[in-house]
Amino acid sequence: MTSTGSDPDRKRTRYYPWWLDNLADDVTGEGAAIQGVLHGAETVRRVVLDAREVYENQEIHLTADYGDHGFIEEYTCQIRGEPTSVVATVTRNAAGKAQHLVVNHRPRSSVLLFARVMGKKYAGTPLAKYFITDES
Repeated sequence: MTSTGSDPDRKRTRYYPWWLDNLADDVTGEGAAIQGVLHGAETVRRVVLDAREVYENQEIHLTADYGDHGFIEEYTCQIRGEPTSVVATVTRNAAGKAQHLVVNHRPRSSVLLFARVMGKKYAGTPLAKYFITDES
């Protein structure tokens, strides 16, 4: 896969990451807005799908393989109206499944906003411990 270029139709509904349905059972996920490491396909998939619902006006700027086992996505979006840039890297295992995901938001204000939004969403659930909650 290569760069998406400057296609004006770059929207969340048009891009679905290939790796989301190709997660290793023991996949891990990390990010600037996540406290600790997510473990397991079900947990990583749930958090990614919920994050996609938080993103407004997502525009994909780059999707590309790198190295022998890497994949990168770069996109912009808004989180509750705040401009946000995101870089996601995926490391594939020998079977070609997504083994490790790292998602980094910027600027820092968007990192903190995302962590609070997700913390509110997951309040009272086991996923709350990974984000900023009222109890944090």
